[in-house]
Amino acid sequence: MNLLDLIVLVLTLYFYAVFAWVILSWIPVSATHPLARFQAFLDRIIYPVILPIRRVVPPIRIGGGALDLSPIILLIGIQIIIALL
Repeated sequence: MNLLDLIVLVLTLYFYAVFAWVILSWIPVSATHPLARFQAFLDRIIYPVILPIRRVVPPIRIGGGALDLSPIILLIGIQIIIALL
């Protein structure tokens, strides 16, 4: 496995981590639930990347709620980087 394959593997794993983070954000998890530790781990690895995107692209207000486009932009960005490699 060369360096390029390793980078693609890490980016692919990160893609799935972001996807899991989005899915878990829809599920209320108590602090004592086993998924809470996994969710906290995902928060730690995804927030440093997603916060700058959120500063540039704020959530879209829809009625009483908001639609956060930053995970979608991050997922598309990862796929573009993988395709370029």
